[in-house]
Amino acid sequence: QVQLLESAGGLVQPGGSLTLSCAASGRTFTHYAMGWFRQAPGKERELVATVSGSGDLTYYRDSAKGRFTISRDSAKNTVSLHMNSLSPEDTAIYYCAAKFTSSTRVRVTTADGWRYWGQGTQVTVSS
Repeated sequence: QVQLLESAGGLVQPGGSLTLSCAASGRTFTHYAMGWFRQAPGKERELVATVSGSGDLTYYRDSAKGRFTISRDSAKNTVSLHMNSLSPEDTAIYYCAAKFTSSTRVRVTTADGWRYWGQGTQVTVSS
């Protein structure tokens, strides 16, 4: 059974940093892009960042560019999201997700077709 398990989020002060991790189990995810989504209260879920199966092709939503870094360790089946310069607007439940791709070198930029999901972890940015 496929499982994606996110690390605990937490409370961070504005301007602070936080790293989220996601451990995947149940299969090999080499042919899966990995991504992070988030959903703030009263808002739709949005795609934050993705990384290709090869690990070298990434995508970030505009608000995450220059502040967030996504990376994966294929040997350990993990994906991380390092977040800097956090603001209250980053407060949300963050979800790890996996999407099958025909090639390991596919840069995924859309929110559709993500097959596996983690349970979500709360990130709160507040003073």
